[in-house]
Amino acid sequence: MRAIDPAQYPAPDIYKLMIGLIVPRPIAFVSSLDAEGVRNLAPFSYFTGCSTNPPVVCFCAAVREGPAPHKDTLENVMAAGEFVVNIGSEEFAAQMNLCSAEVPPDVDEFALSGLTPLPSELVKPPRVAESKAQMECRLRDIIHVSDKPGGGSLVLGDVLRFHVSENILVDGFRIDQDKLNAIGRMGGPTYTRTHDRFDMPRPGKATGSRPEKAGP
Repeated sequence: MRAIDPAQYPAPDIYKLMIGLIVPRPIAFVSSLDAEGVRNLAPFSYFTGCSTNPPVVCFCAAVREGPAPHKDTLENVMAAGEFVVNIGSEEFAAQMNLCSAEVPPDVDEFALSGLTPLPSELVKPPRVAESKAQMECRLRDIIHVSDKPGGGSLVLGDVLRFHVSENILVDGFRIDQDKLNAIGRMGGPTYTRTHDRFDMPRPGKATGSRPEKAGP
């Protein structure tokens, strides 16, 4: 097994390692607004939930090289304190991918991608109508991990409202994963579907004793 000291390699090489090892990654398709009301959409695959009570989600915006190191989404969230996380599905994966292009801040990614804006209830940024689940969020905190190229800013948001399509809900709040049809990121340009799954019930509470060996 090869030992790799990240301090000895350039950030792009470590980036390749991380996006190839931290897989599959869910995708936060984040909508936001700038000060002039221009709509922004961008996918982020460093994304997860970090609290249930209260519900909090987080995503990480990478630092770029050049005169504008912060992504438009991060600038918008820092200024307005609001955003929406739309769950990405295979049905509009191509349109979501279009929104990953680096375009000027005055470009409306809803118009660019052909996706449909849907008014939110508690925040100003619109939701993506094609998404089967959306989370309206208010900014809780931003942790600027590093301002170097390849660094990142961790954005945490309190979920103020969940919007979930009725046809993906089962037995109350359980989600039918086949109908959600979410996709995830692997390394490079590779994505993954979520059709091939298996169940493993969680073990019961440990008793402190070793289980007996099976057989004679």
